[in-house]
Amino acid sequence: MILTNPLSVSEIGTIWQTYQEKTLIMRFLEYFIEKSDEQESRNILGGLWQELNFYVKEMEELFSDQGMVKPEGFTSADVNLEAPKLYDNGFDIMFLRVLKEVSMGLYTLNMNMTYNKKVLSIYEGLTTVTQKIYKLSTFYLLEKGILSLPPKVTMPKNIEYIQSKKYKDGFRLTGDKRALNNLEIGILHHNMEANNIGMQLITGFAQCAQNKEAKKYFLKGKELAKKQIKMMEEILLEGDVQFSATSGATVTTSTVPPFSDKLMMHCIYILNGFSLVGSGTGAFFSLRNDIAMKSMILAKDIYFYAQEGIKIKIKNGWFEEPPQMEDRPGLIRE
Repeated sequence: MILTNPLSVSEIGTIWQTYQEKTLIMRFLEYFIEKSDEQESRNILGGLWQELNFYVKEMEELFSDQGMVKPEGFTSADVNLEAPKLYDNGFDIMFLRVLKEVSMGLYTLNMNMTYNKKVLSIYEGLTTVTQKIYKLSTFYLLEKGILSLPPKVTMPKNIEYIQSKKYKDGFRLTGDKRALNNLEIGILHHNMEANNIGMQLITGFAQCAQNKEAKKYFLKGKELAKKQIKMMEEILLEGDVQFSATSGATVTTSTVPPFSDKLMMHCIYILNGFSLVGSGTGAFFSLRNDIAMKSMILAKDIYFYAQEGIKIKIKNGWFEEPPQMEDRPGLIRE
């Protein structure tokens, strides 16, 4: 069979990665749907599962048409629907909202490397689904009083231009630092929100992980999230910024694992990548150099933490290998 539209190397790589992420999210959804006791949240979770199931089948059809092996991804073996509730108080939708933030960023990157009509159609459809679910999740959480809004500020009345290089000064031994601008406050608030959810997620993972090395890794991630939240809180408080309590959710006392260690480690692997991008964005768009420097230091911490996680995944046989280019030197040697 001669393909008239074979996938390019970048399309193979991104669609493989997308399959991994979608099958992981579906396992989370299955567990959250099973444990949800609120109809509106079940509707959001169930609606997304149906949408993702359609696109997972579309990807599997694409793999078959291209003569490409279907990735294993994450299966029913990676979720235990009989496990008690590990999270409560709206955590399912809070975490779903974070996952949709990650997905929106990934689809943008993936579409930039896509030329095949079928693959573009898949990403276009997934983007529409993600934006819809993100909006539904946000409104649900606001209505339930679970999601904290960013601080309120006075509206700008005049157009101003930066007049001095001192605008960037954050490291000062004497005198006040300049007030935070609204973009910097927004970035800090968003990162606090994401890290708060991440801390709750990884606390639950640490409680139920079966592998001792994975458990220790999750505990280390919890402390890293706390460190980031503390740094951002300090900057906001120092700037006299009034901010509401961090978004609430609850980790129960259950130690029964609803997810495999393989799935939990891969979930943190994905979120580490998202955090690195967020730290880089914060460093670049924060014009006060002390905030930019602290963001870069946190990015360094996240990078080394992520590398440690990759080693654990490989050591335990939990890291499915992405599709590879042909090993020409190896073939020639043979």
